[in-house]
Amino acid sequence: MFFTIVKRLMLPSERSNFYTQKRSYVDVKMKWKRDSFYESIESIHKSVELRPLIALKNCIARQPEGCIPISAVSKRGFELGLPAKMKVARFMRQYPSVFEEFTGPQYNLPWFRLTPEAVLLHKEEYEAYEHHKLDILVRLKKLIMMSEGKMLPLKIIHGLQWYLGLPDEFLQNVEFNLKGSFRVVDIEDGLHGLAVDCEERFLSVMQKVAMKKGMYGEGSMQPISYPLFPSKGLRLKRKISDWLDEFQRLPYLSPYEDYYQLNPCSDVSEKRVVGVLHEMLSLFVEHSAERKKLLCLRKYLGLPQKFYKAFDRHPHMFYLSLRNKTCTAILKEPYNDKSAIEPHPLSKVRKKYIKLMKESEFILKSRRINNPPAHVERSNFVLDLD
Repeated sequence: MFFTIVKRLMLPSERSNFYTQKRSYVDVKMKWKRDSFYESIESIHKSVELRPLIALKNCIARQPEGCIPISAVSKRGFELGLPAKMKVARFMRQYPSVFEEFTGPQYNLPWFRLTPEAVLLHKEEYEAYEHHKLDILVRLKKLIMMSEGKMLPLKIIHGLQWYLGLPDEFLQNVEFNLKGSFRVVDIEDGLHGLAVDCEERFLSVMQKVAMKKGMYGEGSMQPISYPLFPSKGLRLKRKISDWLDEFQRLPYLSPYEDYYQLNPCSDVSEKRVVGVLHEMLSLFVEHSAERKKLLCLRKYLGLPQKFYKAFDRHPHMFYLSLRNKTCTAILKEPYNDKSAIEPHPLSKVRKKYIKLMKESEFILKSRRINNPPAHVERSNFVLDLD
């Protein structure tokens, strides 16, 4: 009774400090369990090949003639994101459904151009950029709004460009392409950053869903339970289950609100960390990212030194995949409740690229057995996923 009365009399900024003193950090350890469902999401795990493929596709598409000699990109493997020790020519020859090789006009050097299907997809991709430019920029704005001072270094934004779905042109000429509430600022060590001048109050995905269900009203530090999606066979010990129930009842602090009153050694602070990771992944194209790519955000998003442990401590919300010799953090919610998080405008186009990439397997197999390309009618190739 006393607790309830005191809680009502406090201001939102005071409530966070009150909860912090009452809730201490509980050290729990979860056992990792492989989940075949998340391990088989092609749009996530094929991105290792898709990312350099699209980078090479853009190099060709930018040329007026629509083709390039292999010498133009042969030394740029690392820059384009190719796997280590993989030669550019070998990589392009692995995908004849995207890159068409021919002999150049001089010295019999190999040249490459895009196949008709790849040209069509390239046009569809850039139409998606144009039609959904505002949506993509709002996602970038939200990420910056989560940071201290509403500013992020351009170097970090470049590193997250793939996940945010930003085209190359957006960041090549920032001052022209990001007009409006964005502005370039100087930060320490001669670096440049991207800042946001915006008084708009953003609601997190968690707040929007809770409001739709009538479980959240105006105000700060109200309890919101995270949606949980246990993997098959993953059972929690009674002690951990009790802690999780208590954790769910803690007040929720939006990633877009001030957090300075929180004790970093409390479960309330951890709930904020989980909320930041949840909101950030919800902004990305595939709602996932390599864990190591997120480490650079720690300082700017006000996260603790070992914030990545939140992925391990909350396996009902996040899944960690160890495919492709890296650790990928996946937000479970959009793959279990498709109405909860709005899909990224580019997600459908990227799935079409993956489908086109897989067509290369049939073309290469046909070549190996000395048959014509299995009468794969290129003009009748259908990319519709619906």
